[in-house]
Amino acid sequence: MYTRNVSLIIRRNFKICLSVRHKSDSSTKQPDNYYDPDTIHENPLERCKRLIKRDINELWKKANDPYDQYEDNKIFPKTVDILIVGGGVIGSSIAYWLQNKCRDGLTIAVIEKDLTYAKASTVLSCGGIRQQFSLKENIELSKFSAEFLRDIKDYLTIPEQEPPEINFNPSGYLFLATKNGVDTMLKNHQLQKELKANVELLSKDMLKTKFPWLNVDDIELGSLGTLNSGWFDPWSLLNALRNKAKSLGTYYIEGEVKDFGFKIDTSIVVEEDPSKEYEGINSVKVKLKDGKTQQIVFGVCIVAAGAESGNIAKMAKVGNGKGFLSTPLPIEPRKRFVYHYHAPKGPSMSPMVIDPSGVYFRPNSYNNHYICGKSPCDTEEPNTANLDVDHDFFENEIWAALAHRVPAFEEAKVKSSWAGYYDYNWYDQNGVIGAHPSYFNLYFAAGFSGHGIQQAPAVGRAIMEMITESGYNSIDLSRLGFGRLIAEQPLYEQNIV
Repeated sequence: MYTRNVSLIIRRNFKICLSVRHKSDSSTKQPDNYYDPDTIHENPLERCKRLIKRDINELWKKANDPYDQYEDNKIFPKTVDILIVGGGVIGSSIAYWLQNKCRDGLTIAVIEKDLTYAKASTVLSCGGIRQQFSLKENIELSKFSAEFLRDIKDYLTIPEQEPPEINFNPSGYLFLATKNGVDTMLKNHQLQKELKANVELLSKDMLKTKFPWLNVDDIELGSLGTLNSGWFDPWSLLNALRNKAKSLGTYYIEGEVKDFGFKIDTSIVVEEDPSKEYEGINSVKVKLKDGKTQQIVFGVCIVAAGAESGNIAKMAKVGNGKGFLSTPLPIEPRKRFVYHYHAPKGPSMSPMVIDPSGVYFRPNSYNNHYICGKSPCDTEEPNTANLDVDHDFFENEIWAALAHRVPAFEEAKVKSSWAGYYDYNWYDQNGVIGAHPSYFNLYFAAGFSGHGIQQAPAVGRAIMEMITESGYNSIDLSRLGFGRLIAEQPLYEQNIV
């Protein structure tokens, strides 16, 4: 660990900015990719003119159009207080919570590789939300997120604009268990009820009565998520979070992070070896859409890049350094297929159903249309080089289970399909949330392995608390930190879909 000399400049309304004081030492050799904002080659008079022009333009726009003053083409920031890598639902939630609390006291920029989100995990997900988890943290995260979605108009409405609509469908979430899975379901249910989750157990007879279209001959027990369980439109949630963050002042920049900048900081002392120099991160190089490369200096960096978070972390030497930096961020893309099908005699109303085989399905609009999918076993993971769909996977791995569970699905015909990436944590399939022990200004929020979309509002709030309040005040997520990877203490979740 280390100690550091950091002065905190407390601004209005809990507005916080980190200002690290560095000792002058011209003899200290800096890394090759070191970057100092004070050495930007710009004529001082030209810089003053540019900043004055920018400020006048912003004052004019604020006076005439106060809720549209932060457009994507705003002047590229050279320094920010907080940089968020990844503008999907997790990154946008973090931006919203931080900017909402600190307002103009913090300069926040979000770097997103593709602002059309054509291949983003967020918009390609099924949008399910549930509270049937086996870990306390996951239950509490989803509980708050459900409350947030229910009251989304209070959180994310922009003045003088229409309130956001995410098309939430509270039809429920149903897990089915065979005889072999009953004990696990009962144990999980006990924890869920202790945490006041809205779930109920259904016996075989109760399942037959409530869902007569289900074949439950081999089923012993069901867990039904009721209030606040179902699905919603992920694209609408992403847009609502992003638009609100932008309205509060967040920059959204279309570009790709290519490298981190490092700097020797003599004001920070490594406790284990006081003679050792501390090398920290203070900037990123960003390749913009037009091919140009820009550099942004930050006070704090948050990696929320979904499936690419592991690769981003490597650029900061996480996984290929020494000490704590020798432990990688165990996140990689895993491709998942979603199939949209029609079954003319299928149930008109249904919860999202999770079969013991791993197959899931739910209605998709009306007129007996549905979507379904299944996670393949580890030895059959599809190639992630592209988002091509394996149509044989439906026939070979899904259709038989669908037809067995719902006889009316024997007539199912696939109408369309798509693929998306899980930000898969191959270590224990749970999110990595919080700071890295080797850097005082690097945080992670990634690796949710399929349930990030439903936990995004709560994760954003948690990161905000870590940065502005120096700890978790709402939900204690300490066990989900990077430390468990170093200590080799995996935190397994039983209910991964």
